[in-house]
Amino acid sequence: MNEHGTPEHIQRQAEMLANRVKKRFKHLHRRFKRQQIEVFRLYDWDIPEIRAVVDWYGGHLVIGEYMRRQSVPEWLPMMGRAAARSLDVSEDKVHLKHRWAGSQDGNRYRRIDHSDRKIVVSERDLKFLVNPTDYVDTGLFSDHRDTRQMVREMAAGKDFLNLYCYTASFSCYAARGGARATVSVDRSKSVIQWARENMALNGIDPEVNRLVQAHTFDFLKKARQERQRFDLAVVDPPSYSTTKTRNVAFDIARDHPRLLEGVVELLRPGATLFFSTNHQNFDPRMQGLRISGVQEITARTIPEDYVNKRKTIHRCWRITV
Repeated sequence: MNEHGTPEHIQRQAEMLANRVKKRFKHLHRRFKRQQIEVFRLYDWDIPEIRAVVDWYGGHLVIGEYMRRQSVPEWLPMMGRAAARSLDVSEDKVHLKHRWAGSQDGNRYRRIDHSDRKIVVSERDLKFLVNPTDYVDTGLFSDHRDTRQMVREMAAGKDFLNLYCYTASFSCYAARGGARATVSVDRSKSVIQWARENMALNGIDPEVNRLVQAHTFDFLKKARQERQRFDLAVVDPPSYSTTKTRNVAFDIARDHPRLLEGVVELLRPGATLFFSTNHQNFDPRMQGLRISGVQEITARTIPEDYVNKRKTIHRCWRITV
């Protein structure tokens, strides 16, 4: 074992992480509590040698290690124990994850445990079910909480489309903002059910807030044939995905012009489309779209707890038809 993998060195790193997490929690918690925000980021690789991410979920800690060949099994549990002690969180509320870089298929759905345990967390005046244990992702991407608020403020009286909707948090915001109707689309049966639970939790009418289990391009084709039209849309796709049963692969770098063109065809004149990606080397190609304007609004959509010198958690554009 090299010196960086010794118990003594790992213990020093654990103490550094604990101090950073405790300080960050003190800075953020009181203010977020006033806003009823129970999910926020405490640490994301802020110290170069400590390759971890730490998130707060209403009394639970979700701690992930950015894996590499040199990773050792005892490192992440030691980080978890130290962070938990610093915030007085019990062991049963600490959830450890391994995060791998690169083109992984279906990370937001890949199952790593089978607890089937969801907890309710607040985000402003809405509530969402999260599962901190069973998947790499928990069911709520809190880095987009401010983007969701933008959608809510624009939604009144509009028909809203949410593609790659995951657990439909954007749709809940749109419905609460007075949208005339929402349509939320995802290929995963399990997350559509999860979205249904989120809508019920927030008292959202299922009659005018539809959930559709479908592949995105299938939905776009059908919606075009049926002449469905929308005034507001969110498209936040995975960077990569494959459908093994159909031998179909999606790569956002390659396929986003075709995707956005299909969405724009469903939008009424003057409609707004929010397009986002967390692909770290994304090069947008939107020149051929039949739109009146496009503006990158990334800085406005990243909350303070996600501002990071090392990387940008996501990028986001506002497209006007």
